[in-house]
Amino acid sequence: MEIKMLYEDNHLLVAVKPPGVPVQADSSGAGDLLNYLKDYIKKKYNKPGNVYLGLVHRLDRNAGGVMVFARTSKAASRLSDQVRRRLAEKTYLAVVHGCPDNKQGHLVHYLIKDRKNNRVSVVDADTPGSREAVLDYEVLESREGLSLVKVELETGRSHQVRVQMAELGTPLYGDVKYRGLGERNRNDLALWSWRMEVEHPVKKEKMVFTAPPPGSHPWSLFNIPSC
Repeated sequence: MEIKMLYEDNHLLVAVKPPGVPVQADSSGAGDLLNYLKDYIKKKYNKPGNVYLGLVHRLDRNAGGVMVFARTSKAASRLSDQVRRRLAEKTYLAVVHGCPDNKQGHLVHYLIKDRKNNRVSVVDADTPGSREAVLDYEVLESREGLSLVKVELETGRSHQVRVQMAELGTPLYGDVKYRGLGERNRNDLALWSWRMEVEHPVKKEKMVFTAPPPGSHPWSLFNIPSC
């Protein structure tokens, strides 16, 4: 596994997650990002015993891009609070089938997760157990029946971008689970964590981390905006 590091200090570690790599260990037994980074820290800094690394936000296994981790419990608490209070800004790029009727939009849905089947559905607001999901999107470019969309999350619900864009009738390229249109490679989900802005948990400075998506199809169809 080759992982690109974007930033590290005594409080933070920021890395680019490759598509297809789980963030945490799961039943597949595949190598996961969290344990890889712990091993990286252990070797680089000659750390004895167990290494602490806090997971403060998540990213779908088949998506990739910027992820911020906490190297101390204090940093984890403060970063998690930013995420919970919607102070951390997360911007994604996605490639979808077709093009939404409106080139820009503000989407509010209520989602519920079937944990047994790991599937999320849009439901009525008064459905017990449902959670509000909010995002803003902007179509940047359309070509060959696909569109490049910038998505800014206000909430961080499981599978949120995938479900809400599918609800518009424009499912993500490569998304077999949510009305994908026949792509076979489940590691080819066109969803990328492009930009993340947080306040440093100790220095209190605004920090912005960005990474461009891969240069492969379908990303190669579009002019990816500069970070």
